[in-house]
Amino acid sequence: MFCPDCGTQISDNSRFCIRCGAPVQPQYTAQPQYTAQPQQPMYAGNGAVRTGIPAPGFSDRVYHPEIIAAVKRNKRAAGIFAFFIVPLPFAGFVIYSKASGDMELNSAMIYGGIVSAVFLLFALFGFLRDRASNSYEAVVTDKKTRQVSRNKNSDDRHLITEYTTVVTTAEGKKKKIVEHEGSRIIAYRYLQMGDRFRYHPQFNFPYELYDKSKAPYIACVSCGKTNAVTEDRCQKCGIPLLK
Repeated sequence: MFCPDCGTQISDNSRFCIRCGAPVQPQYTAQPQYTAQPQQPMYAGNGAVRTGIPAPGFSDRVYHPEIIAAVKRNKRAAGIFAFFIVPLPFAGFVIYSKASGDMELNSAMIYGGIVSAVFLLFALFGFLRDRASNSYEAVVTDKKTRQVSRNKNSDDRHLITEYTTVVTTAEGKKKKIVEHEGSRIIAYRYLQMGDRFRYHPQFNFPYELYDKSKAPYIACVSCGKTNAVTEDRCQKCGIPLLK
């Protein structure tokens, strides 16, 4: 710095001028104050609490440890259910044969084995279909309904509504999501024209919108309960929501 009286250059830490002896006031540069930022509570393995309306984008919580654990529990429960259901037709035919005597035991075992094999094939198909590797990204390009007959080979025909959601995948392939009256109608009601989404077959609720700010709700991937888009976790089971 410089002496205010004679202008001699002196050290920044000097209290008196080395030439004229005039007292000088050391000059200090004000340092910016550091303000501690509030810490967001973190979940093990994947990010902070996410409340409010989410910004557009697909969630990185697909691989959240809690969600993966929930998917494994659901698959384990489905496997146990299949383990008990598949042998039932075989056991039922055998018991019927021995109790009534109207069917030979060999025939009962054959028919029961065939029905149980069909049950097993359906169970295996479900496990293969619901693998995470079968997920895809797509855009809704058309939605339509029509009346179809429930009993096509019977004179007593009952018409039901068929809901079809047509989508185009990121690879340019067209897919049809067909749902029927009397079953769970998810895609037709949740996905709107032009919506960009991801399909996660391993989840109980498999559809994830890219722009969740326009979504009527965010459904839990584990239990399927609908939650407000501002929630961070499912209000029923506590699993993190895809946001």
